[in-house]
Amino acid sequence: MFGFRDIEIIRAIVRHGGFRAASDGLGLAQSAISRRVRHLEDRMKIAIFERDGRGVRLTAEGRRLCDEAELLVAQRDRILEELTQNVMAGVVRLGVAETMTHTVLPRMLTALRARHPELRFEISVETSEQMGAQLAQDGLDVAIMLRDQAPRGINMTPLPPVSLGWFGSPVHFAVPQPAGIDVLAALPIVSFPKRTTPHRQVVQLLSSGRRMPVAVHGSASLATALHLVSQGFGIGTIPHDIVRSWPHAGLEEIAVRPEARLPDLEFAICYVPDRNEKIGREVTRAAVEAAQPCPLE
Repeated sequence: MFGFRDIEIIRAIVRHGGFRAASDGLGLAQSAISRRVRHLEDRMKIAIFERDGRGVRLTAEGRRLCDEAELLVAQRDRILEELTQNVMAGVVRLGVAETMTHTVLPRMLTALRARHPELRFEISVETSEQMGAQLAQDGLDVAIMLRDQAPRGINMTPLPPVSLGWFGSPVHFAVPQPAGIDVLAALPIVSFPKRTTPHRQVVQLLSSGRRMPVAVHGSASLATALHLVSQGFGIGTIPHDIVRSWPHAGLEEIAVRPEARLPDLEFAICYVPDRNEKIGREVTRAAVEAAQPCPLE
């Protein structure tokens, strides 16, 4: 219905107090400005200006048009500034494994907000398998996920490994220590969700050479796993960082023999470079910095 040039002409008429003065300010013929306004009024089927012998003034519809147009001009100017001055803005679709939400994520997002206040984040907490599929299908821009679940053609930057331990509530389980595989396999175990790498590793570790499968319960929520273990449902395979951040859970690490130790979790920041190179590099930078130990740690 109207363009930014129409808005500029109307603003000039208002600012200069009339068509003749606006023509001098814009360097256009007065007849061209009058014709432009008349055509705009015809298209919109409203009167923008009231004309009398003393000059012109905005109608009620014209004032509303000007007010709304100011917002459009401000948006246009903001977009141009962001694009021309390399300002990062918009929405970033970020997938995160839950382990990272309690450790790397808060510091990473705080740093990104400080550097790029125009960015907005939509955060999805998913399994690494789900995030790998969403990255491949352009459902996510960046993901912090297990390295072995990353799809092909991805840009991947490793993060420091996350150590796992065996934990239990001393109120509910008196486990002889150092515990071997036979002792652990006889207890109910809460671990990561089924089909994830940590879950498979626990099952393989405890099931080797056994006729009966061990009872490994999967939980997609670390908070749920912590609660179950603290309430005596079973023992759990939980990252050390998570237990340290939840001291109120009252969990204690179970010392185990070397053969029962769990492998570290290997996470990475992943993105498809063809689609998200710019924001991918910024999130990677912030995540790597956030993963470094704090001076007081």
